[in-house]
Amino acid sequence: MKTYFALIFSLFIAATAFAQNDTTQKIVEGRKNSPDQEKKPYVILISADGFRYDYAEKYKATHLLALSSSGVSASSMIPSYPSVTFPNHYTLVTGLYPSHTGLVNNSFFDRNLKESYSMGNKTKVADPKWYGGTPLWVLAEQQHLLAASFYWVASEAPIKDTRPTYYYIYNDKISIHNRIEAVVAWLKLPAESRPHFITFYLPQVDHAGHLYGPDAPETEKQVHFVDSAVYELTKAVTTTGLNVNYVFVSDHGMTKIDREHTISKPAAIDTSKFIVSGDDILVQLYAKDRKDIQETYQQLKKEAVDYKVYLKENMPTNLHYGTSDDWHNRIGDILLIPNWPKVFNMYGRKQLNPGTHGFDPYAVMDMHATFYAWGPAFKSHLKIPEFQNVNIYPLITAILGLNYTEKIDGTKQLAQEVLK
Repeated sequence: MKTYFALIFSLFIAATAFAQNDTTQKIVEGRKNSPDQEKKPYVILISADGFRYDYAEKYKATHLLALSSSGVSASSMIPSYPSVTFPNHYTLVTGLYPSHTGLVNNSFFDRNLKESYSMGNKTKVADPKWYGGTPLWVLAEQQHLLAASFYWVASEAPIKDTRPTYYYIYNDKISIHNRIEAVVAWLKLPAESRPHFITFYLPQVDHAGHLYGPDAPETEKQVHFVDSAVYELTKAVTTTGLNVNYVFVSDHGMTKIDREHTISKPAAIDTSKFIVSGDDILVQLYAKDRKDIQETYQQLKKEAVDYKVYLKENMPTNLHYGTSDDWHNRIGDILLIPNWPKVFNMYGRKQLNPGTHGFDPYAVMDMHATFYAWGPAFKSHLKIPEFQNVNIYPLITAILGLNYTEKIDGTKQLAQEVLK
């Protein structure tokens, strides 16, 4: 019996390792652009993870500044709460707040499924049951407009039984040169097979921001890497002869935290009564018995120093993260939110990274993200004020001429403001 379980475990490890190192392009066969869709514009949606709203100017990202100057630049883009990677990437491509997509954090518990989601679990990341809404690539494919993804949150999952026609399983083994070559190859395909919507993801700035902080030379170096990568992408794409529109965004910003005075696990948290989920910036308690909620809430309120305690029903309404917004029943019964720049250290780690994100973007400007756009669909030399990231979805659907009927949280105001 031990040998059997050892074999099963080894196969699981091998399968996980393969998934993390699978560099082959996936193609859904049998799809073609409809004749009408072949005439549609092209959009490349680029995300530079953790690229704070001020990084381009702070670190003199000359190519991005020049490209955005030729088109549209926003003073900043406001991420949805919580300002973390998976929820915001999925919000960008659905036009829905995280509470409405169901992807309410990088990790969380689902009461109905009695199961937890984690962005580090490749099997769950690829399971469509976790994702509400209709991502842009699904909407495009439903309307016979081909899509491609060189990485994006949920692009590996068959949401509504649909993946992009061309996609890759996320890994860090493929060089930036080869990624750019793949995009160009897509755009050089015959018109009937050519994707009109492409996602392109760059994680480098976020990694550096966490490890070294937003003001470190290592972070500056990765800003310059992204700056060069985007420039090389635009140069390579020009060889196709196509007039392509670019939307450059980030999911959130980055801030320096107080690592010397972290918040320990509150004594009032009883793990026999609550499932605890979350991270340094947002801790969520899911009651095993609802009768325990009020007493624990009151105890936490008395105990709280450097953090706020909320019941789900009294969360600030502007965060869209309370009872009425919890469409998928995945937000905790009690939520603990540290006061910036404080963070929780729930498990007594000896050293925390100097940089992080996840705070309320309406209270902490460092959480704000970047938005630049350029190409034939966009007005020239236009600067706009900050806006919410749920508006990216209707912007891209307007460029591509895609129709959507489902309720979303974004509006068409941004599209009306920045498109010709």
